Amino acid sequence: MMNFMNIIFCVIMLLCGLISYSIKRKHLLSTLLSLEFIVLSLFYMLYMYLYMYNYEYFFSMVFLTFSVCEGALGLSILVSMIRTHGNDYFQSFNILQC
Repeated sequence: MMNFMNIIFCVIMLLCGLISYSIKRKHLLSTLLSLEFIVLSLFYMLYMYLYMYNYEYFFSMVFLTFSVCEGALGLSILVSMIRTHGNDYFQSFNILQC
């Protein structure tokens, strides 16, 4: 019963992250936070999967490493966008412009 509750909690976390990602498209920072919440829910799902089947937790550390790299890349894009355009609105810049 407890495993079923954890799975339901993971799915609810994932759905909340996906809904907030699709609604908050105005600022880059809010979309990055939504993506990090989705990654956190996926990590929790992975951890629960590895716990239920008594596997090693090494892959969860690899997943955390890649998610930290993804977060650092997103923050560097955010900083470069704020330096060049002055804000993090998606409307204020043109992707095709050099």
